[in-house]
Amino acid sequence: MSRPAKNTKHKLRPLLSLLFASLGLCPPRRHHLADTPSSSSSSRFGAVIKMPMEIGENDGSVEMLKNIHISSYEDDNDDDADREEVEDLMNDDDDNENDEVQKPVTLGFVEKPKNKWSLLRQLFPSKAGGVPAWLDPNDLPSGRSRLCDMCGEPLQFLLQVYAPTSDRESTFHRALYLFTCPSMPCLLRDQHEQWKQPAVNASRSVKVFRCQLPRDNPFYSTEPPRHDGSDKPLGSGAAPLCKWCGTWKGDKVCGSCREARYCSEKHQAMHWRSGHKVTCQNSSTNAGNSSAEDQKPASRSLWPEYEIVNEDEAEYDVNVPADLDNTDCLVSRNQMDDSINSLVDCFQGDSDRRSWGNFQERIARAPEQVLRYCRNVGARPLWPMSSGQPSTADIPNCSYCGKPRCFELQVLPQLLYFLGVENNADSLDWATIVVYSCEASCDGAAGYKEEFAWVQVSSPSQVVP
Repeated sequence: MSRPAKNTKHKLRPLLSLLFASLGLCPPRRHHLADTPSSSSSSRFGAVIKMPMEIGENDGSVEMLKNIHISSYEDDNDDDADREEVEDLMNDDDDNENDEVQKPVTLGFVEKPKNKWSLLRQLFPSKAGGVPAWLDPNDLPSGRSRLCDMCGEPLQFLLQVYAPTSDRESTFHRALYLFTCPSMPCLLRDQHEQWKQPAVNASRSVKVFRCQLPRDNPFYSTEPPRHDGSDKPLGSGAAPLCKWCGTWKGDKVCGSCREARYCSEKHQAMHWRSGHKVTCQNSSTNAGNSSAEDQKPASRSLWPEYEIVNEDEAEYDVNVPADLDNTDCLVSRNQMDDSINSLVDCFQGDSDRRSWGNFQERIARAPEQVLRYCRNVGARPLWPMSSGQPSTADIPNCSYCGKPRCFELQVLPQLLYFLGVENNADSLDWATIVVYSCEASCDGAAGYKEEFAWVQVSSPSQVVP
């Protein structure tokens, strides 16, 4: 395995945002997960996965990025063994590059929902920002599993992916939920903790939960949704959610109005200071007249809500327009040139340069992608850098059934741009978040089973506080 080095110069995410946005590509029409026909190779309600194209020759814009001369960091006294590990890892990447290219990859993009009901749980959405659409609305994660292990604050919802599988009845409905602490210092500590052995004992600020249900279940119809605004969940049994964050179960109740519920004392105090002190005293006793799903959270710090729509990577033309001055670009050509010059300080020699070249070539096909999904056997993430990649031993087996975990999806830094995360020195930032889930997608008593996320920070050599 290749551990991060000890010094840092720059943060990579703002550069990635500029580079990808400057390509100015407009993707073809994307498929909403629920609108895509089913097939034996994917889910009943999920996306059809096709084989991607072979990588062709990109034109000048991508070649300009690929041929950037990137110098390494100054010698940071890494020992020879670490360097050999990096080279071994890169050689392994080269050996498996063709296999990775052949895997069918589904790309995720964010769009504002077209209807107010589009992201309700009975429509089995994939979404980013806002609050989760819990598949099992009752048996939610509880206790310390919903907290950042670094600062002890409730985690914030990042995204969820509806990813059922067709090989088992118990996974007819299946979803993954990703949460993170919005504190960058916590993420940097997380980066350090994930190297611990065994990883199951590490403290984390990024957590993943998997939930699955059979077709016949107490919450949803056995028929596919109609997507016309008339779909309703079965029954009325949904756990009350925190009035402040709208994310976690509200197992604490306001002692005055007996209506507002909270997941933590901090969220109760924040709601009280934000105005509940007044509304609580004037509220009438009408508890139970509205469902927890219909109540908007009071917090204004949640990330903006998007629907995640998907497209096969094969649908994208590998040729990138040479004109980088496209009027639809999010940044100017001058900004692009400045960003390229800044890249000199962001890499550590040939191995990082090689990983970055492969990464940006693949991402340039669809610069707006925020997620890459591929749960096929042998699938591998697309790593931005060689530094900070895990070995097989770094990925813990499933803590419920003991079987290995496999790569399922990765989140890209472009999502931070859409979520409106600032580019300040202490802002949340990552190069990629890679999710590994139980290869057997095992059943069990817990409604939500915790899986494993590996974080590669924007600069692999950032200092852990």
